[in-house]
Amino acid sequence: MSDFEGLRALVTGGASGIGRAAAELLAERGARVAVLDLDPSPADKPLLAHRADVTDDASVREAVAAAVAGLGGLDVLVNNAGIGAQGTVEDNPDDEWHRVYDVNVLGMVRTTRACLPHLRASAQAAIVNTCSIAATAGLPQRALYSATKGAVYSLTLAMAADHVREGIRVNCVNPGTVDTPWVGRLLDAAPDPAAERAALEARQPTGRLVSAAEVAGAIAYLASPLSGATTGTALAVDGGMQGLRLRPVAR
Repeated sequence: MSDFEGLRALVTGGASGIGRAAAELLAERGARVAVLDLDPSPADKPLLAHRADVTDDASVREAVAAAVAGLGGLDVLVNNAGIGAQGTVEDNPDDEWHRVYDVNVLGMVRTTRACLPHLRASAQAAIVNTCSIAATAGLPQRALYSATKGAVYSLTLAMAADHVREGIRVNCVNPGTVDTPWVGRLLDAAPDPAAERAALEARQPTGRLVSAAEVAGAIAYLASPLSGATTGTALAVDGGMQGLRLRPVAR
């Protein structure tokens, strides 16, 4: 497909995991793509790499300005940078709550704020936020993470309403458990990594983790000009976890 031919895209957290998969897919489909990341070095050509800390407004504005200058404009923003957290509402101290919100929610605010003037100049403007199934399903040991992703979900709807008449579409993807480096580190730290992986796989009706490429495909769908009537939508990419209720397997 070449539906992004001639378009310019910016992906935060684009040097690894979901962000890198999305950046590479957009480039394959014709876009010129810049990535922002704390460590952008893993991003290979043709991706344009820029260092940015989404918790620092000056850093974000500087990186966005450099990226847009290099791209020659901006049509698509993928707000993907984020971090995880484990525990119940009792387990995470205040400073961790502030840090995760600063990255997962305010990071999107800072990046979008810096990009909006450029997106308003585009005839195909789209924003896709990486949310999570944790925003709509109660998951154990994810109180802080779920709270931030619930905020991202609400933020997506509010942004869609605010900017639809400016010609800017805003949507989000809600992945299930994705086979990313972060999930890999969680599994490695578990007392029984194989059993933990099996439990995560069993939680999804497909019986396996979601791949980064599958989430990237959903991001590309929402960002594509072919989806010009889609805004204010949350697209679950979760192996059926949110919507399906399967009967237990007979033994």
